[in-house]
Amino acid sequence: MIEEEMEKWTSDQNQGEEFGYDTVVQHVTKRTQESKEYKEMIHSLKNIMMIVVESMINKFEEDEIRSQERQKKIQKEKSSSYCTDNCSDSDSSFNQSYKFCQGKLQLILDQLDPGQPKEVRYEALQTLCSAPPSDVLNCENWTTLCEKLTVYLSDPDPVFSDRILKFYAQTFTLSPLHMTKEIYTSLAKYLELYFVSRENHIPTLSTGIDISNPNVTHLLKKIRLLNEYQKEAPSFWIRHPEKYMEEIVESTLSLLSVKHDQSHLVSQKILDPIYFLALVDTKAVWFKKWMHAYYSRTAVLRLLEKKYKSLITTAVQQCVQYFELCETMKGDEVLGHSKSCGIKQKTFYYSGQELQYIYFIHSLSLLGRLLIYTQGRKLFPIKLKTRKDSVSLTDLLVLFTQLIYHSPTCPKMTSPGHLENYSPASMATEVLCILCDQKECAVECLYNNTVIEALLQPIHNLMKGTKAAPNCSETALIHIAHILARIASVEEGLTLLLYGENMNSSEEKSPTGAHLIAQFSKKLLDEDISIFSGSEMFPVVKGAFTSVCRQIYSTCEGLQVLIPYSLHESIAKAWKKTSLLSERIPTPVEGSDSVSLVSQESQNIMAWEENLLDDLLNFAATPKGLLLLQRTGAINECVTFMFNQYAKKLQISRHKKFGYGVLVTQVASTAAGAIALQNSGFINALITELWANLECGRDDVRVTHPRYTPVDPIDQSCQKSFLALVNLLSYPAVFELVGNQSLPNKAEYSLREVPTSVIDIIDRLIILNSEAKIRSLFNYEQSHIFGLRLLSVVCCDLDTLLLLEAQYQVSEMLLNAQEENTLETSESHREFIIDSLSVERNHVLVRINLIGGPMERILPPRLLEKGNEPYPWPMFSSYPLPNCYLSDCVTRSTDLKQDNDLGKLLLCFKMSDKQTAWIENCRRQFCKIMKAKPDIISGGALVELLEKFVLHLSESPSECYFPSLEYTATDANVKNENLSSVQQLGIKMTVRYGKFLNLLKDGAENDLTLVLKHCERFLKQQQASIKSSLLCLQRNHTGHDWFVSSLFIIMLGDKDKTFQFLQQFSRLLTSAFLWLPRLHISRYLPVDTIESGIHPVYFCSTHYIEMLLKAEVPLVFSAFHMSGFAPSQICLQWITQCFWNYLDWVEICHYIATCVFLGPDYQVYICIAIFKHLQQDILQHTQAQDLQVFLKEEALHGFRVSDYFEYMEILEQNYRPVLLRDMRNIRVQST
Repeated sequence: MIEEEMEKWTSDQNQGEEFGYDTVVQHVTKRTQESKEYKEMIHSLKNIMMIVVESMINKFEEDEIRSQERQKKIQKEKSSSYCTDNCSDSDSSFNQSYKFCQGKLQLILDQLDPGQPKEVRYEALQTLCSAPPSDVLNCENWTTLCEKLTVYLSDPDPVFSDRILKFYAQTFTLSPLHMTKEIYTSLAKYLELYFVSRENHIPTLSTGIDISNPNVTHLLKKIRLLNEYQKEAPSFWIRHPEKYMEEIVESTLSLLSVKHDQSHLVSQKILDPIYFLALVDTKAVWFKKWMHAYYSRTAVLRLLEKKYKSLITTAVQQCVQYFELCETMKGDEVLGHSKSCGIKQKTFYYSGQELQYIYFIHSLSLLGRLLIYTQGRKLFPIKLKTRKDSVSLTDLLVLFTQLIYHSPTCPKMTSPGHLENYSPASMATEVLCILCDQKECAVECLYNNTVIEALLQPIHNLMKGTKAAPNCSETALIHIAHILARIASVEEGLTLLLYGENMNSSEEKSPTGAHLIAQFSKKLLDEDISIFSGSEMFPVVKGAFTSVCRQIYSTCEGLQVLIPYSLHESIAKAWKKTSLLSERIPTPVEGSDSVSLVSQESQNIMAWEENLLDDLLNFAATPKGLLLLQRTGAINECVTFMFNQYAKKLQISRHKKFGYGVLVTQVASTAAGAIALQNSGFINALITELWANLECGRDDVRVTHPRYTPVDPIDQSCQKSFLALVNLLSYPAVFELVGNQSLPNKAEYSLREVPTSVIDIIDRLIILNSEAKIRSLFNYEQSHIFGLRLLSVVCCDLDTLLLLEAQYQVSEMLLNAQEENTLETSESHREFIIDSLSVERNHVLVRINLIGGPMERILPPRLLEKGNEPYPWPMFSSYPLPNCYLSDCVTRSTDLKQDNDLGKLLLCFKMSDKQTAWIENCRRQFCKIMKAKPDIISGGALVELLEKFVLHLSESPSECYFPSLEYTATDANVKNENLSSVQQLGIKMTVRYGKFLNLLKDGAENDLTLVLKHCERFLKQQQASIKSSLLCLQRNHTGHDWFVSSLFIIMLGDKDKTFQFLQQFSRLLTSAFLWLPRLHISRYLPVDTIESGIHPVYFCSTHYIEMLLKAEVPLVFSAFHMSGFAPSQICLQWITQCFWNYLDWVEICHYIATCVFLGPDYQVYICIAIFKHLQQDILQHTQAQDLQVFLKEEALHGFRVSDYFEYMEILEQNYRPVLLRDMRNIRVQST
């Protein structure tokens, strides 16, 4: 009928009547309910249900009758004092009524009396257990019943006692807290009295516990019931008054604090309740749950402090005793304590030693949980009777640490799965790892030299060649490594390992933890320690300690400390050796007994090989580490391993919170890294995933409604791929992946043809210069917007812009597209159609054709405005750009040579008796001017300052870093040499910018061309001969020389002054970091550095930028990691193009002058100052998930170098010695 109605409405709709989906549903539902067929169906269902219900009732009544008859048989002949009617009424009231009357409870009380026959008492208990708990609770006699039940728990009849426990268990499960509280406290009080009473036969420590003993069994059942409730109560007691919870807590602590007279021998000691609780809850789960919530934790800690501190004291005492036992007894004897915890015993017997061990494990777990919380730590120090000194927090942590390598090794024949959980070493490790995860607790307890030294003690001993500890094994070392890895993964812990507690102490002490760990790891990797050689666990030990080193060297500051140990070489050597072993593993023969052995061996070798690759890969987390990784020659294998992990969506590391974003960004910032990413399949997978989201959508989603139209220019589903491409496409990567390659520009594109490379993305999404390309896109507008947005971000790197312009004429393509997007309004006038694509193209065209800082150019917005004129910005399809995009606030700076402060600075150049004092005097005067009158440092004054200062420095041997070279070429010699198309476009861009600033005149283009040709000839004299597959190393510097262009503008277009300055400047260390082409394939660099294709600005300057950023602006550093972006990439872009498009011209001049006058380390300090300036914006854009785009597209609004001079001077005081030392070491083979 429903289908007929639906068809009818569908036909009506086809005839012109349109109805909404909801309207159709409502109408069909109404018609169906009103129909005759529906009413008949309902009537039929009612009849069927009545028959079923009646049948069920009859069955229930038959069962009740049978139950009554069975109960009458059990009762048989009863005493004359109990009439049959009463029994019948009682039975009826429980089984047929819904109310438990007061008389019934009194009757049960009477029946429970010990003077009654056994059967009557059993029946009374059975009746009580079957009653609704709420009815029992509401009776007036409930309190009396509760008291009597407690007394009856001591009944010698085990069945009777068990039935009372059954009632207790049922009450705990089904009753409200105020009822269960009374049951619990009464049970706890009963047990407390039981242990205190001398009449009960409680086992002693010497006799142990025999579970088969009925008395012990019943006692353990009561303890177990108590413990089960302890673990369940925290889940609901917060819903009840606090006093209920406090009564439960206090009754428990009171029970556990029971102590017997200790005057007799320890062996004759009567077991306390805590031993039995430890037996049923060895890891103190009850205490963990009680301490979890603040609600109960407050009460527990308050009572422990005021009344029951002895509980903590005995727990500490137990740990101390066990450790002392480990030290004094032989390993085999100590093993007797822990052996039974892992083996299923056929005899249900626990010896005194085993009970002591179980109590020790319980105490260890309890103390570990206690130390997590501030109030728990305040209970220390603890005074012990057996020790003169109190046990402090540090003492306790050292004790836990020593337990790891002093406790016995578990035998292999035992059940490893169970035994490992309760072995002293693994338990102590678990406690320490939990403490490591609690920052406040770790800082207070763990992060001090005493604890770290205790952890490192076995390593100290092994390094000295002595035995680590009486029972120290590979397993113990693995546990120690896990704890050290946890410590190293946290900032405070890493600092402690690197520098110790007294970072600024001048006292010479033993090497810090990081040095010792690195030395030990290197010995392990080089197999220079004979004690473990041949052991099955040896690779695991090596892997564990290498993992600790990984936590350290994956940070900039950690790598600086570990560099002298050349761990990258040791790991690479071990990996190559393991890789050869994996190739030699024989192929298993089917049916052979060796199949499983070969398979296990191969799995172990492959696991170790992957572990080593992972260790090597983590060097790529920092710029300098990436250089070391490339030197090993394993970067391709490491990146392939990373891609395989990424494809499986595996976590980057046990201790890392974020994924592979930063690693990919670092790797993509270098030419060799980009090639490795391409060879691994990473780029292919990234672009395939992008295309699927952008063009195809998900095939596995059933389409129940049309896809929504994206509101954002880049849809949320494509945002992740967009950011990944932005991270990937740095200039070194773009040049390697796109350089010297033409676009496919096919005549036809199949709809199934999916892009797989960067060149395909440019061809299919950015340069849409044919109908075939447009027709090949399902979502033309959305996909092209994506391409244009990507182009906008990528072209913020001016070298990338020039490369794309030189190879593909990007701006011409965009202008043609704008020209085609017009509408003819009259014979002589055409208007641009304003749509999302034309607005985006207009923005990109202005961005790529105008050079200038935040105050020097105006970029049109991408959003339309409200009102009659939604887009007031003029569009264009040919050059020049409309004047409205040019800022009118740029005027030529006036010459201010007459200023007094400037005069003093210029006067300094005439007094050069004492070279060092003179240099410091000049720098001091320069700083004074920059702080007070920064605008003076510009124009002709800046030219004179730079010329004279660099001339004086170049004549001072102590200030010269590079040797002087004779250069005799003239303009005629270089005139016929050719510059690259990128350089030629860069020259035009420079001259355009210089003219806009009113600093260059006509003819400047030829002069700058000559300067650049001289520079190429001059630098070629210093280049080494090298063969490489990298494109960037097969020719001169691949990008434009932005430093020379900047200097040319500063020198007001004077080519002779510019080149003379460059010749002098090239002798200074600063030239290596400001003038990037200076060290391109330079023979002054080590060969392996040249072959890596990585510039010192990247592996030195940006490395220290990341290191200082973490220390000085930690929130910004964290924001970068959360965004999966590396500060080094954006800083390399800023520095390479001398902050063009990011700072106004006067600030660019101040940047160059500051670095020239004050030293190359100021390049680092200026970048840190920029990040400090941008902190709030960076945090906001991290939240908006577009940090990369913001940093690349946005100019540095409001930043002035002079505003941060005082801050940079503080940075200089703190970091200059380290930075300058490392900058001077760029020529050294081992960086």
